[in-house]
Amino acid sequence: MPDAAKSSTSLVQSIELARAERVGPRGVTTKDFDAMLKRTEPALDWLRAGYANGSLPHLKIPEERGDLPAIEGAAKRLRDGASDIVFLGVGGSSLGGQTLLQLADFNIPGLSALRDKPRLHFLDNLDPRTFAEMLGKLPLATTKFVAISKSGGTGETLMQTMAVLDAIKSAGLEAKIPDLMLGLSEPAKAGGKNGLRSMLEHFKVPMLDHHTGIGGRFSVLTNVGLLPAAVAGLNITAIRAGAARAVAPVLAKTPAADVLPAVGAALSIALAATGKSITVLMPYADRLAWFGKWYVQLWAESLGKDGKGTTPLAALGPVDQHSQLQLFIAGPRDKLFTIVTVGTKGKGPRMPKDLAKLCGEDALGGKTIGDLVAAQGRATAETLAKNGCPVRTFHMDIVDEVTMGEFLMHYMLETMIAAQLLGIDAFDQPAVEEGKILAKRYIAED
Repeated sequence: MPDAAKSSTSLVQSIELARAERVGPRGVTTKDFDAMLKRTEPALDWLRAGYANGSLPHLKIPEERGDLPAIEGAAKRLRDGASDIVFLGVGGSSLGGQTLLQLADFNIPGLSALRDKPRLHFLDNLDPRTFAEMLGKLPLATTKFVAISKSGGTGETLMQTMAVLDAIKSAGLEAKIPDLMLGLSEPAKAGGKNGLRSMLEHFKVPMLDHHTGIGGRFSVLTNVGLLPAAVAGLNITAIRAGAARAVAPVLAKTPAADVLPAVGAALSIALAATGKSITVLMPYADRLAWFGKWYVQLWAESLGKDGKGTTPLAALGPVDQHSQLQLFIAGPRDKLFTIVTVGTKGKGPRMPKDLAKLCGEDALGGKTIGDLVAAQGRATAETLAKNGCPVRTFHMDIVDEVTMGEFLMHYMLETMIAAQLLGIDAFDQPAVEEGKILAKRYIAED
């Protein structure tokens, strides 16, 4: 069994602390892991076939470059003259963009409010008070809005967009609607219905086409995720290049033992069969906090079907050492942990020795904040393992566009492989669709 596997680039993954030999009977045995890893080989063949025949455009999008000028152009139009840019959309239409924008200090504690204009906002939940107050306080004449829905029929996004259009009209700015708004949805289909596109095109709002073969939760590498990234000035070519690094071993027919997503999927599903029904992702970096939120939707909505799947949980280190670690270590042994560390050693403010002595912590003198964070990530992984909790670890030296693109693609591949191991379709969401249908029925009956 591979104890540690390193990609050709920036991610180092180890399952050493998930082995039964290290953590006891709650870890994965060599026999079970090897058997599950062997089962990933047909899944890798399926990925390669999908790449070759075009049925899995998710694997081709990292090498695409032809759409990037249109994304950059749209981003420039949004920035020009804007004090604020508001992204409307829920779930996969929003989480990917917010994940990437953390690289540009968006949603980073203490830094987000200090970013240069335009201010960026994601209204990704439908709360009447929040939405009304936001519209009432925004300078509508200089605020741009982007409405995103793959199908064009997402109820939340339609209502958000209608409210925005009405507010702009009420402010006497109807003539400026084409300049203040942008839509992103699937191209119109003959005989099909796309409410968002129909509504926005009525006001001559420009539209970008949503990729028809890539659903929302997998869309972060399309214009859905890259448009917000480009607005913030991130290098979207580098994001795609990083994603290509994750796909490369699959296409090169690398043995499963050396394909990081195959190793991760095999570990997760092998342990799920022994009662590890919860998978915890805990990065030690502010700029990966929204990655955890993105992962939760990806894993839950892709694998939670037919009574199968595991429950994803996002945590953040070191802050959640003070809120969840007690449960993780001393609670039910039903979890697989993934601890993600970043090259923080020597980074950040350095502690003066006189102040360290003054507070009675001499050992902190001369150390940086990054030194402590690095020690905490390592200590958490080892403490979990010593207490019988299986742990996978990731390490990346830096969090930048390339690394983020690779990490995002890694988890999309891991999810697809896990779905193949479970014998389910990673790309549908029947339970979600049922709820949408009922909600529309109830609001019509009210």
